Amino acid sequence: MHIFRRLLTFLSPYRGAVIWSFVLAAGAMVMTVLIPYLTGDAINSVTGKHRHALTMWAIAIGAAGVLRLGLSAARRLVAGRVSLAVELDLRNMLYEHLQRLELGFFDRQQTGQLMSRATVDLQSVRFFLGYGLIFIGQSILTIALAAVGMFALQPGLAALSLAPVPFVVLIANRYGKHSRPALQEAQQRIAELTAEAEENVSGVRVVKAFAQEERQLGRFRHSVQRVFDQQLYATKIQARYTPMISFLPNLGLALILLVGGRDVIHGSLSIGAFTAFYAYLLMLISPMRTLGYMLSAAQRATASGARIFEVLDRAPRITAPAGAPPLPDGSGRVTLSRVGLTFEGATRPALRDIDLDIQAGSTVALVGAMGSGKTALVSLLPRLYEATTGSVRIDGADVRDVDLVSLHRAIAVVTDDPFLFSATVHENIAYGRPDATREEVIRAAEVAQAHRFISDLPKGYETRVGERGLTLSGGQRQRIAIARAVLADPRILILDDATSSVDASTEQEIKTALREVMAGRTTFVIAHRLSTITLANEIVVLEDGRIAAHGTHEDLLEESDLYREIVEKGMPDQVFMTRKAAGAVGL
Repeated sequence: MHIFRRLLTFLSPYRGAVIWSFVLAAGAMVMTVLIPYLTGDAINSVTGKHRHALTMWAIAIGAAGVLRLGLSAARRLVAGRVSLAVELDLRNMLYEHLQRLELGFFDRQQTGQLMSRATVDLQSVRFFLGYGLIFIGQSILTIALAAVGMFALQPGLAALSLAPVPFVVLIANRYGKHSRPALQEAQQRIAELTAEAEENVSGVRVVKAFAQEERQLGRFRHSVQRVFDQQLYATKIQARYTPMISFLPNLGLALILLVGGRDVIHGSLSIGAFTAFYAYLLMLISPMRTLGYMLSAAQRATASGARIFEVLDRAPRITAPAGAPPLPDGSGRVTLSRVGLTFEGATRPALRDIDLDIQAGSTVALVGAMGSGKTALVSLLPRLYEATTGSVRIDGADVRDVDLVSLHRAIAVVTDDPFLFSATVHENIAYGRPDATREEVIRAAEVAQAHRFISDLPKGYETRVGERGLTLSGGQRQRIAIARAVLADPRILILDDATSSVDASTEQEIKTALREVMAGRTTFVIAHRLSTITLANEIVVLEDGRIAAHGTHEDLLEESDLYREIVEKGMPDQVFMTRKAAGAVGL
């Protein structure tokens, strides 16, 4: 009930429209109930030889039918608008909340799971709030009005015909208790299937490269089978209870035919009254069946609501204090004091006791094996992750105390696997500055050595790249990402192995251009190639989350055996792996 009540709060902005929906539905049901009453009088006028009255009754019945048609059409229009408005609000709320969540949340979530909540689960909630509630209210009102009409005609028969109703309520209640967990599990398995499909499509190049189509098909079929099995289980529960909800009113119908028919034969009940009574009883069957379906929809919406609230109730763990000031003006001095970082769920810290004081305008190369903490360290600057211990300061301000938007605008990141949106080349480069002119975009592309290949594209800067930029080569994507960072004009630039996907010639061209870009701004370069270290005037060597050495290239050659070994072998990762293996065997 707690989830159900929370779902109802989404109707609050549309309270007036919801009330109108119920009013229109009530009017339509009054007309529906009136028609059998008029029909009974019409039949009595025929049996009484009142032919002129018959015309009047026929006109009245037709008018009631037309009025019911108009009220029902208006109710559907109003309810449909409410349904779509609730869907719009839910989508916006869910997406807005996802945007506020920290990167660590997405590290532990499958994209397909989140997409399922934003599509399948949201549709279930939308249908119930927009239509299900109206159908339930309409069904209850129909039963109530039909009951009033039946008691007005023949109280004894009415009591007999309504006797199954308490049993219908009892069965519906038992159905709800059994179906809710089954439907919730079905929604979860649909989410898992969505995640599996999304992963297969995203990784189609790897699948085909390793000829694993049959393996992926087997995994997908397994997920499909799990959904089928759970939905079949939910269907069996529905098949066990829903037919009973439809059967009990029919049982009442048989009793009324038997008892009411005898009353007509004995003359204690007119044929018109019996016909009206019989029509009222028939009216009860459809609402009771609808109630069964809508109770199922309510259970599904509640299960989906629980999954949506699971995301909405996840509070952002990286936020700025209320009224936080923007990052103060400066040139990009970075200070890390006794910084430690342990990812959620991890048993070992990613960073330990990091102390760094990087002067504004410096270029720092971070060297170390995979997993040594290079990317984790630079991720602390824009607060993509929160330092577990210690403090991170930029131009004297603790990053935890400043406005996040201003912080992110002061830092640009180029990763080794850059992400491009399914948009034009111009839009991708100008992503951080949507108001940038074409001349500014071209200048940024020229700095990133991207202008030449962009000009050769079918529509130049207006060429749309495929999803995630897969229609471009890795080197082309990386150069566009560098151009995007250049155009943002940050005070701190982070290059996470940003030249890993380009050939040696292009790498040299980009480095020449980057020297111009890095002038006057603080730059962190994560290096897996020794050639990249030449960009830096300061080098930090990381090992197991700690700073193993720190200094200039010349100083480290003299003072650090580890760095000297890296330079001599020219492969940082290989050097670190060799040292670890040697330590493991006690050499």
